[in-house]
Amino acid sequence: MTTGRTTAGPPRDVVDVVLGFARTLRHAGVPAGPDRVQALLGALGHLDVLDPNQVYWAGRLTLCADPEDLDRYDAAFALYFGGRRPARGRSASEPPPLLRPAAFEPDAAGDGEDTDDSPRFAVHASQHEILRHKDVTTLSATERAQLQRLFALLAPRAAGRRSLRYTRAPRGRVDLERTVRRMLSRGGEPAELVRRRRRHKPRRLVLLIDVSGSMAPYADWLLRFGHAAVRSAPLNTEVFTLGTRLTRVTRELRLRDPDRALAAAGRAVPDWRGGTRLGDTLKAFSDRWGQRGVARGAVLVVCSDGWERGDPAELGSQLARLSRLAHAVVWVNPHKGKDGFAPVTGGMVAALPYIDSLVAGHSFAALTELVEVIADA
Repeated sequence: MTTGRTTAGPPRDVVDVVLGFARTLRHAGVPAGPDRVQALLGALGHLDVLDPNQVYWAGRLTLCADPEDLDRYDAAFALYFGGRRPARGRSASEPPPLLRPAAFEPDAAGDGEDTDDSPRFAVHASQHEILRHKDVTTLSATERAQLQRLFALLAPRAAGRRSLRYTRAPRGRVDLERTVRRMLSRGGEPAELVRRRRRHKPRRLVLLIDVSGSMAPYADWLLRFGHAAVRSAPLNTEVFTLGTRLTRVTRELRLRDPDRALAAAGRAVPDWRGGTRLGDTLKAFSDRWGQRGVARGAVLVVCSDGWERGDPAELGSQLARLSRLAHAVVWVNPHKGKDGFAPVTGGMVAALPYIDSLVAGHSFAALTELVEVIADA
């Protein structure tokens, strides 16, 4: 039996799986940079890659930079290799009870003998990568359940912005007022300089999700993405649905359990699977919410395929209005990820001049790309 021990480094198939796992960790918020990934690969060159415990501890010791990374690492490791999250309340020194040996078994020929001297991870990790890139409308019931668990790793959050207010800092501009006050408190004796810098204020994230009939196959997953965003930054995230009318579902998505949150949102939306009047609903959003501050300086994400029953010119006019208010406008069109896509619908043609990024939203990988677009906006 192949043991997987080598001093020349792990084989290529193991490297590919480790790189995919590192990407998953980065999406979960663990800073698994190239240097840490290289350290893990170096460690695996001296370990048995078929032993789950050795792989687990090698990754935990090399990829985690902070104690706060440990829970995220455990969750990502469980989902990537084992298909479920570790139980809570586990000891910090105990590996998660989640690994099935089959997930690390080598591929076998028909007679059970290995046909290659290099160890191979079982198909579970590669299936995980396939699942990440698979269109959500083609998933089986089992795959849908697995993908729903992966949404626990998403943490959509807009980058911060510099505030007009200042805070004390070890470096930066000299705060003359506080420096003079400190000197006076010491009888005029010279004191150390007090410095300050601008505070960083979190930027608001606003999601506008089309729930019309043409978007019905994707609306559930986009609302799950909205739930992940609300969970990540509850005070700085707003979620609305678009159809024949505008509905705010932020309160419903604040429920901790995603299934209960989506059920509550479904009850709150009266025009589910109805028509699409994007121009009118965006005008309603601008008049009632956007102009009053929700969209000011925010990252605005519109999730729609661009099918418009109303006048496309009205949609363009409202997006032009919102683009002047928002920091960035991102459009998510699930059809962008399909071969032969071209933004030729009336709504997309009217929207293109006013959006900063056009992103696909048809798969989990596309939604993780959306997380990065939002963070970099």
